[in-house]
Amino acid sequence: MTLDGFTGWPPEFARRYRDLGYWQGRTLGGLLHDSARRGPDRTALVDGERRWTYAELDRDAGRVAAGLRRKGLVRGDRLLVHLPNVAEFVLLLFGCFRAGVVPVLALPAHRETELEHLGTLAGAVACVSDDAALAATITERVPTVRRAFVTGSFAELLTENPDGEDAADPADIAVLLLSGGTTGLPKLIPRTHDDYAYNLRASAEVSATTGDTVYLAALPAAHNFALACPGVLGTLWAGGTVVLSASADPETAFPLIERERVTTVALVPPLVLVWLDAAEFLEPDLSSLRLVQAGGARLKEEAARRVRPVLGCALQQVYGMAEGLLNFTRLDDPDELVANTQGRPLSADDEVLLVDEDGRPVPDGEPGELLVRGPYTLRGYFRAPEHNRRSFTPDGFYRSGDLVRRQPSGHLVVEGRRRDVINRGGDKVPVEEVENLLLAHPAVHDVAIVGFPDEAMGERSCAFVVAHGTPPTRADLVAHLTALGIAAFKLPDRVRVLDSFPRTGLGKVDRVVLADLAVRSGQRSARA
Repeated sequence: MTLDGFTGWPPEFARRYRDLGYWQGRTLGGLLHDSARRGPDRTALVDGERRWTYAELDRDAGRVAAGLRRKGLVRGDRLLVHLPNVAEFVLLLFGCFRAGVVPVLALPAHRETELEHLGTLAGAVACVSDDAALAATITERVPTVRRAFVTGSFAELLTENPDGEDAADPADIAVLLLSGGTTGLPKLIPRTHDDYAYNLRASAEVSATTGDTVYLAALPAAHNFALACPGVLGTLWAGGTVVLSASADPETAFPLIERERVTTVALVPPLVLVWLDAAEFLEPDLSSLRLVQAGGARLKEEAARRVRPVLGCALQQVYGMAEGLLNFTRLDDPDELVANTQGRPLSADDEVLLVDEDGRPVPDGEPGELLVRGPYTLRGYFRAPEHNRRSFTPDGFYRSGDLVRRQPSGHLVVEGRRRDVINRGGDKVPVEEVENLLLAHPAVHDVAIVGFPDEAMGERSCAFVVAHGTPPTRADLVAHLTALGIAAFKLPDRVRVLDSFPRTGLGKVDRVVLADLAVRSGQRSARA
């Protein structure tokens, strides 16, 4: 079944990926069935005091699937999902997989602006949220949304009798993930049952995820990293236990690690630093921990080398994108590669090209833009034909916009971005979107946002403003953006007022000069 023009991979590539065993013709709902048959009484999911065995999780997924159908949702319908790390998120996800309904995974930090955009772009027919007011707002603003559910009344989706029928086809879109939003609001990434199942299986294998794994979902489970790299889905495929955490802060996560004997966790680099510092003075019992995965941004060498002595476990660097390609350092890699690279491609059929601005291949050791195609990398964003023409080569390579260097071993070192986006601790701040919202403030004549290096977050944002009348303060602009309902991570960390912007020879805003000003203004603030 095609969906709004989505046709997936060209037939010759699809045949190749099936013949090589990457695509196994199983739906994601079917993977849970398989794990439940292998170990029905094993603990699958822990959410506070609530626990599910595999048999119970499989049964309740069937109950949710039946409930979705009873509420009128059919195969191919899109359901906007805005939930934190709670058991209902996992139940809903597998219910959708089984019913053939496509979940659109918003992040917990998203607010009205992002949710309205995502619901409209997806053509969502319903939404689920833990916030009744937000759910009501989305129902009002998105014409296609016919009903809303909140976790407080989630029981209305749990029918008495589970529905064992799997309505999805392995080639169907299983889930719509969010892009990093490099230009404007996020785009939607279609992942099929076939390709996403391979994504999570191969990630589980390269991270040694097994039935003995206890995975702590500390990052938002709606994010690709915590969902399927191997994340929640990969752990459940392997027959392990998923422990949901409401927060990734050490005060919340460390007691869960001790109580549930957690073995594996995924963190973004700023959180790795927080955990390292906290572990040195809290002295928690982390003896069960075997592996910390670090991804979402580049982890600096100094922090990477502290993981084993401080946390007592191995480090695995992960570099990838919700659009597909994943790179992992291997568990038997030398320490130098683990500390200084972001891994090598997951699949033997990940075709990776590094090219210069003219599209010519660059030699190993030289930075170039990463282009990729493969068995789990998308061939087009959902409902984005114009963007697809810019983001994909005629022969199907995805232009990532990332600048990387390749070592002779095949390991990649991430150097930065070619596109205008700020990577704030793994959260991608789309410059164009925030600038457009700030221009709606009556005191803002013009604005340019740039990133500047930050030890804790990797990058932070500075908004340079040319004022109209009385210059606005940061508090003024934060209040303005908050009222518009954007995620907190997109708020500018600094605001500086200028009489005019520096310009390039072509008359464009010189963001290189502005970035230098942002660094120097921060140094002055530190000295003051």
